[in-house]
Amino acid sequence: MLVDKFFILSQGSAEILLWILLLTSVLSIGMIIERFMTLRTVYRRNMEFRAKAQDLLQSRTLDELEDLAKDKDSLPGRALSYGLRHVKTDGANGLSELFNSFLMIEKPKLEKNLNFLATVGSNAPFVGLLGTVLGIMKAFSDLAANTGGGNDAVMSGIAHALVATAVGLFVAIPAVIGYNYFQKLVRQSLQSIDVARELCIAYAKSKKA
Repeated sequence: MLVDKFFILSQGSAEILLWILLLTSVLSIGMIIERFMTLRTVYRRNMEFRAKAQDLLQSRTLDELEDLAKDKDSLPGRALSYGLRHVKTDGANGLSELFNSFLMIEKPKLEKNLNFLATVGSNAPFVGLLGTVLGIMKAFSDLAANTGGGNDAVMSGIAHALVATAVGLFVAIPAVIGYNYFQKLVRQSLQSIDVARELCIAYAKSKKA
């Protein structure tokens, strides 16, 4: 029967799924470390830019905006330098489109590997659950083949099968936490570019006036 063939094929699948989960965990942790180091650096530089922008607004002058645009290490600093260069040649025409293009270029760089973390976070528990189901199937099969084992054999088999679910959750939880945290950093980085956009538009209007 088809069910019997599927059962035979599934006998060794639980252990294979565990190895897949462990490999996925290694990849996920590596990506979390890489994104943490990269995005924290971007976030820190963006916060420094926003602090300087706040000081500039409190002084009620935009004359020092060109000095702020020299900050090429931060995303809003680079965006502002492009915007000011555009203002000097073409004025405010097309300025919003310039910043939108900058956002479209930089956003995928900030979100690198985040889709993988989201996929791991949402699917690893299901993979672990599948491993548990296959393990329980094997436990009952072993019990049927050896009736002398009693309840102890079943409980031992089920306990081993539940390891797959635990591993799936162990893989998923850091991925979900990392994904949510990195999405927050990306959002704040993009908001810093919006700050640069508004400053540049105000600068263009002041020069036009």
